[in-house]
Amino acid sequence: MLAFLPLLLMPSILLDATPAAADAGFRKWIDNFYPVAAKSGIKKSTYKKAFAGVREPDPEVLRKARFQPEFKQDTWSYIDTRVHFTTVQTGQEMSKRYNRTLAQIEKRFGVERSVVLAIWSMESSYGNVFNYPDRLHYVPRALATLAYADRRRAKFARSQLIAALKILQSGNISKKDLTGSWAGAMGHTQFIPTSYLAYAVDQDGNGRRDIWNSVPDALATAANLLRKNGWKTGRTWGYEVKAPRGGSRYVGKSKTLGQWTKLGFKRPNGRKFPRAGEKAVLKMPAGGSGPAFLMLRNFFIIKRYNNSDSYALAVGLLADRISGYDGLRQKWPRPKGVLSMDERREIQVHLKSLGYYSGEIDGNIGSGSQLAIKAFQSQTGLTPDGVPSQKLLKTLRR
Repeated sequence: MLAFLPLLLMPSILLDATPAAADAGFRKWIDNFYPVAAKSGIKKSTYKKAFAGVREPDPEVLRKARFQPEFKQDTWSYIDTRVHFTTVQTGQEMSKRYNRTLAQIEKRFGVERSVVLAIWSMESSYGNVFNYPDRLHYVPRALATLAYADRRRAKFARSQLIAALKILQSGNISKKDLTGSWAGAMGHTQFIPTSYLAYAVDQDGNGRRDIWNSVPDALATAANLLRKNGWKTGRTWGYEVKAPRGGSRYVGKSKTLGQWTKLGFKRPNGRKFPRAGEKAVLKMPAGGSGPAFLMLRNFFIIKRYNNSDSYALAVGLLADRISGYDGLRQKWPRPKGVLSMDERREIQVHLKSLGYYSGEIDGNIGSGSQLAIKAFQSQTGLTPDGVPSQKLLKTLRR
């Protein structure tokens, strides 16, 4: 630990350092960090290769690190933007495209394909992130930038930088392909370097664990993380339930499904729980006015991937939809008039069938959708404001 103190105390790590001083300080930081990396087995040749041509911190990394949103997003809003027609349809298409690979992963790791596909959707939009290379960062430079210039993330960044150097040294990925997010999450399934070292799998059998270019490797790596953390094969993540009056007082409590049934918690589809002795924890993410959930062990295993209830719930709900199950039976307590992503998509479908709209059917209301809405509103006596609303949707349905 003492070996890090001189690096932490260098005045040049301040985010508001002048560019000229920051460049010189950054290069000095890189030179001074090699002994630390060497103690973890990083060869001098690997280190030189990793930082060849790297002369200054990544300014985009610093910008993104400064302006991370601190607000808490409503659960319904979080789910709406991640579980909708497009993500479900794409997941089902990917299930067919990678059927053989997914069958092998299910057999090898015991994790259902729908869960792996849902994680892929959540982490990189089924690999769509790679269609925007300008948004990706060279991982060693990004992590060195954070270690050098961001006090809050310095310890994390140092450990991840050493792990990234080990990945480069292993030959699993070339230097040009060692890219990721501003904070070092990498590949189709967004693994930070230390997690890659712990869970990465060579599923396609080419001798390299390549989560950047090999979909089989990336999906198998995600499945391996879940399996190693205790995934229960053939079990679901949880159940949507209707809570009895006053049921919110049990939030966070753990009981068997049989005990929950006796307390009045029931599935909205009327079905019984298949294993009454299985333990579950009650979650009510939108409070007493929204749907309730009884979360099983696999829900908490998903949280090993991302320690967020909203994330794990989105993965579970999306996985169910990809598998062909219905969505939620109960509605989220959205503000009056607010449309879900699927409802916005439905507006586009109606407008297209009526000849007002010719764009993508994706639920994103851009300028083209707004012009189409205005045109329809003008023809039907509605206020031509271009705003998607429940009133507009009801009119279109008629």
